[in-house]
Amino acid sequence: MDTFLAQNQPLVYSQIKKSVEHGRLAHAYLFEGDQGVGKHELSLWLAKRLFCTQVVDNEPCNECNNCLRIAAGEHPNLWQIKPDGQSIKVDQIRQLQQEFVRSGFESRLQFFTISHADKMNASAANSLLKFLEEPAGSFVAILETDSPGKILPTIQSRCQILHFAPLNTQALVAKLVEAGIGTESATLLAALTNSYQKAVEISQEEWFNEAKAAVSQWYLYLANNDLMAFVYVQKKLTALAKEKERQQLLLQMLMQHFRQARSKLLNGDVLALKENTRRIEVLLEAEQKLGANVSFQNVCEQLVLRMIHQD
Repeated sequence: MDTFLAQNQPLVYSQIKKSVEHGRLAHAYLFEGDQGVGKHELSLWLAKRLFCTQVVDNEPCNECNNCLRIAAGEHPNLWQIKPDGQSIKVDQIRQLQQEFVRSGFESRLQFFTISHADKMNASAANSLLKFLEEPAGSFVAILETDSPGKILPTIQSRCQILHFAPLNTQALVAKLVEAGIGTESATLLAALTNSYQKAVEISQEEWFNEAKAAVSQWYLYLANNDLMAFVYVQKKLTALAKEKERQQLLLQMLMQHFRQARSKLLNGDVLALKENTRRIEVLLEAEQKLGANVSFQNVCEQLVLRMIHQD
């Protein structure tokens, strides 16, 4: 966990470590960033650090009874709230408050996290706000969200906000593979987006596998200067690209093929590398035309003719 945070979120990780070390922790934090970038990992690290009985060099040991119970979600001073269905409800916040009182909130440090804090309904948000405004004891609260704009400004004003940067490409690929996505698909998804959540969403769409196969075939036609690439636009691609976002994704998928080809040519055929670079430039211009609302079919047909005829 600490290795992942140090490699992928060095700024917020270092900030929290220093705050703990110097006794300057805020009582409430808002961790905001894409899903999968380390928000919950840092929440767990902080909980372990605060309750660990064998801290070494400002790091939890991950072996003492407290660390093990936190990792298992069984520590009596650690509370984790998640959406109940589509939202976090007021009863969940009230139950948290009652549990705090019952467990001796006044005398012992308590730690709670709210995952997907943006999914609190209005009543739950107002109940939490009152709780943060009138803290009755010692606690650290972590609100985790990938949509900070959906959280009440009054709640945000009572939290220290920490921004988690998107994962770098290599880390994102590793995270996607860890989630059960094949390496080839994970590599492609990381080229399409630097958001773990968005990558997972795309991977779960039936459209993704069909589009991936279609673009691979289109690339082969283009690489072989086969005019079937022109026919293929209307025959296959337009049906896959009804929405603007999917049109952009198809061109981005094609770009990934050309970039992979370029990486293989860097120490090889100079003429082939020059031609690959020209085609990437053509593709970049096609993406600009699509952004300027030229029809997807026209953009793709022009792209084919420019790549194959070298106008």
